Amino acid sequence: MTAICLASSTTSVAPCSAQSAAAVTQALTAQGNPLFDDCQSALLPSARETYADLMEHMAQAEHYIHLEYFIFRRDSIGNALLHLLHQKASEGVDVRLLIDAYGNRKSPLPIRSAQLDSIRSLGIKVALFDPIRFPWIPNTLSRDHRKIAVVDGRWAWTGGINIADYYLHGTARTGTWRDLQVRLSGSVAREFERIFARIWQKTTGDPSWPPLKGEEKASPFKGEVGEGLFNSQLSTFNFQLYKESVVLVNREPGKQSKKMRRAYRAAFDSARHEVMIVNPYPTLVPSVRRAMRRALRRGVRMRIMVSSRSDNRITPELVALEMLGMAKRGADVLYYDEGFHHTKVITVDDSLALLGTTNLDARSLRFDYELTVALRSPRLVDELQAIYRDDSVHSHPLTRDNYRRLFPLRKRMLARILRSLRGLL
Repeated sequence: MTAICLASSTTSVAPCSAQSAAAVTQALTAQGNPLFDDCQSALLPSARETYADLMEHMAQAEHYIHLEYFIFRRDSIGNALLHLLHQKASEGVDVRLLIDAYGNRKSPLPIRSAQLDSIRSLGIKVALFDPIRFPWIPNTLSRDHRKIAVVDGRWAWTGGINIADYYLHGTARTGTWRDLQVRLSGSVAREFERIFARIWQKTTGDPSWPPLKGEEKASPFKGEVGEGLFNSQLSTFNFQLYKESVVLVNREPGKQSKKMRRAYRAAFDSARHEVMIVNPYPTLVPSVRRAMRRALRRGVRMRIMVSSRSDNRITPELVALEMLGMAKRGADVLYYDEGFHHTKVITVDDSLALLGTTNLDARSLRFDYELTVALRSPRLVDELQAIYRDDSVHSHPLTRDNYRRLFPLRKRMLARILRSLRGLL
């Protein structure tokens, strides 16, 4: 799902930047994606801020809390969240938790089948999306890779952060984890709720919930989004709020399969002077790769950051080969050395940003359920680019010599073999 937020900020924007952002907006709305003009957003630059912000808003919930995650671990963060959800359920708040079955299964601390009943006994409605069953392969093709939370139809969160304490403490293999999230409010949050409702019904088959027809039935909360309530200050963190409009693009396999690829192509094709990309698995697909190369041929500066470390044993060699090809065409490619950069962010010129759950690989762009928000907000783009500059200090450039040093012949040969399979990776 991709959302585009159009800033109502008075910050001056270079004409070329405003034109490129408008071009992407027009392309996405022309594809039938809904526009919301009452959005407020706040960038949550790390997992620590994200978890604190999410739990504080959940504690204010009056009507419902609906969560949808690829991974939800039974660790310190997961247990703290379940404790809060139990408390809210006991207050009469409708609490629903949807977890991708494959993501849960691959987690080192999965929620076991026996634990589902204990969670339900707390008043939490929990379901696993598309459990893995024999012959297995069909169940692994289209996974629910989204990470979203919706509270009372007032607030919605998305980004790359799952529910797992390694986002705070890292792992022995990858070191620290870098990621971020965005919080949105306004009528766009009720669109998030409709998206959650569709996949909940698909998963559970419950004909009585959720009611999907009609604006009022889409959200149990009937009130307007309160300006004063949204602007309430958090006790621990103080985030800059940005006012903007939002276009929401949702990727659902079989229904809206090409929308994410089209969104990224539109973003790259609209760029006038600079594109910045941070992504953990940019193995790309042909249409997106061609759009990136077109931007480079037009003279657009392209900055790309990937990770020296990875949680995936298959893709690092293929990512390096793909990025070397981009570097040969003029892209500035950096390898982040201070852990694992799991962030999924793109900025176009100085007024448009796309961020969310979508990786630049075939899994996200061809198979999985995904959600990305693209925001037209110069100040937020400045904030994202400042994070990129800070992370650049802990990075090294990809050159032909570095590539050969970091990836010996056997790994380079493996990458060329994997390239024939990249449509599935």
